[in-house]
Amino acid sequence: MKLGFILSMVVGLAVATAIIGYIGFGSVFASLAAIGWRGFAVLCAYAALPYAILGTAWFALVPGATMQQWGTLVWARLLREAASELLPFTQVGGFLIGARAAAIQGLLGGVALATTIVDVTTELISQLGFTGVGIAFLLMRLGGKTSGGDLIGASFIGLALTAVGAVGFMALQRHGMGFVEALARRFVPSAVAGTGELRLAFIDLYRRRARLAVSVGVHFVAWIASAGGVWLALRLAGIEIGLGAVLAIESLVLAVRSATFFAPMGVGVQEASYALIGPLFGLSLEMSLALSLIKRARELAIGLPALLIWQGMEGRRLILGAQQ
Repeated sequence: MKLGFILSMVVGLAVATAIIGYIGFGSVFASLAAIGWRGFAVLCAYAALPYAILGTAWFALVPGATMQQWGTLVWARLLREAASELLPFTQVGGFLIGARAAAIQGLLGGVALATTIVDVTTELISQLGFTGVGIAFLLMRLGGKTSGGDLIGASFIGLALTAVGAVGFMALQRHGMGFVEALARRFVPSAVAGTGELRLAFIDLYRRRARLAVSVGVHFVAWIASAGGVWLALRLAGIEIGLGAVLAIESLVLAVRSATFFAPMGVGVQEASYALIGPLFGLSLEMSLALSLIKRARELAIGLPALLIWQGMEGRRLILGAQQ
């Protein structure tokens, strides 16, 4: 698996570099310069909004949660995203790191893991709607033209895989408790103090249909807020484009990344997606690539310090545990 990961990363980096080189390094970095360091700082500050909304979607699932736990879940959700995007893990690794962070900060282990899995499920369900919006915008944009057929196909594949993922997560919660408990035993030991705790937590969560609906709705708002960050980046670069077009671009890039989930961190795939989709909605190739790069830079600027803080917290726990 390590060799496969390395090869995938090398291929992805080669693809991304080739695309940027084909368009022109100077042109792409000139588009980045149009946003500037101050604009980049504004984008990093704006990112607090989507993270807060994502934490709220998770918070909606936790029975009897307090405002202090809301802050814990926002922090854990930030870690989940950072681990998924920056560390050589699968998406599952990011989910487990987020659950562990929530448990370390005081959320009951079984509740942390169960709500993480259900939160992933509600997020996937909301992604179906978000991707559907993007496909609808694309079809209206093409207006019956045959161009873009490959993109439409990839988008529908991404939509189908997201649906399969949602169904798979629900099946895991109903019939795969042995696997879930094995993961919990390694990453969130407090979640398996009683083997029935997770089962009971899932049963309780799925009885609360109103909370599930709220979580799906809040996740959908988070997707829109995330697209709002891209719209803001374009405005900072002096480019006026409708929010609807930006929503379509972001949802279609997300769909393509879902269809190519095997690509580590979407390296190469994300860059190719922006280069293909952006011009369909009026963006230049240079700015389309600049958007992908600015998003990766923002993920590093926010995610890397968060992961370092988390590592420090884990190290401190190990030291204190050894001293006892």
